[in-house]
Amino acid sequence: MKAVKKTIITIDISKHKRQSVYTLSFVFDYDTKELCRKTGALWNVTKNVWYYPINAMSKEKLVSIFKDKADLKFSPVFKSSVSKLNLSPIKTQLNDVQKNHLNSFYTYLKGKRFSDSTLKTYSYLVAEYIVNKDQNTPIDLRSIEKHAEDYIVPKNSSISTHRQFISAMKHYLLFINSETKIDFNALAPKKSRMLPNVLSNNEVLELIRVTKNLKHRICIALIYSSGLRIGELLNLKIRDLDIDRKMLKVVSGKGRKDRYVPIANVMMPLLHNYLNTYTPQTYLVEGINEGKQYTPMSIRKFLKTSCMQANITKRVTPHTLRHSYATHLLENGTDIRYIQELLGHARPETTMVYTHVRSQDLQKITNPLDLIVKQLEQRNKIN
Repeated sequence: MKAVKKTIITIDISKHKRQSVYTLSFVFDYDTKELCRKTGALWNVTKNVWYYPINAMSKEKLVSIFKDKADLKFSPVFKSSVSKLNLSPIKTQLNDVQKNHLNSFYTYLKGKRFSDSTLKTYSYLVAEYIVNKDQNTPIDLRSIEKHAEDYIVPKNSSISTHRQFISAMKHYLLFINSETKIDFNALAPKKSRMLPNVLSNNEVLELIRVTKNLKHRICIALIYSSGLRIGELLNLKIRDLDIDRKMLKVVSGKGRKDRYVPIANVMMPLLHNYLNTYTPQTYLVEGINEGKQYTPMSIRKFLKTSCMQANITKRVTPHTLRHSYATHLLENGTDIRYIQELLGHARPETTMVYTHVRSQDLQKITNPLDLIVKQLEQRNKIN
């Protein structure tokens, strides 16, 4: 019996409407077309290819969807990014010697008092480097750059992740007493200068109004009214509430700094109602298990739902509420130095970003189109 010939699919990485995408090119085949459609691929009429946005589809999943259904041909760009593709977690790809070595590196970082988040991130990024590095290649600047070129950039990792990798390798080179030294500013990509999304006053009120669940409402209202980071909200304990002074104590915020932030007057009845209804034992916002913290994923999930109900089309995260708090303070005339203190920023430059999104200053500028129309109206009036 003659074997059925598989469809040949060429997979590439390209750009479509300013976003990175995986493209699939093949001679028309109904079953392959239906598989693309059912797995979320979109059709590009101009280039006659199916494509997946990179932020919605991982390389691993893409390969697993089609590897048994077609003969896959990879472009040089895609091939370099998946040349050592392994669907197993990074831990399972390490041998015993590498595991012991990385455990020692983790202990070394812990001795420097890095946060848990930084410990996990640096350890993972260095582990990924060790797994993918050619064992015959020395650990030098070129091998670090090559890893970024072959693995970090093709994965469409953020600039922040790229910078964290360079920082992690800087510490790793010190750990192994390497003679190679990293100039962070020369090797790391520059930070993105992106302006934060900001909600209007009406959007904030509508967001709180449509959130009916009392616990969800207290989370949204507190993050906005006190300018909290999501981790700071989740780490708030009952003992950190000073109801009489209408203050919250943020313990060990970013950079291990404590600070006090005010509680809005209109928050007090809502806060009393919440405490009497839920009676949290340890943390202000607790999960299903008594005394255990609520999860960041839960907050992001209900915030997304509330935004849909409030008809807010902007991309909104818990940090957007903090951005909105700072911007609204600035628009109301609060001194930038006080805002820096309330947000817990170490440097004033970080707080200065909100001066770029303050609407009053921008609205004072006369738009040239308005000026032209106004001049035309005046001439017509004279005539």
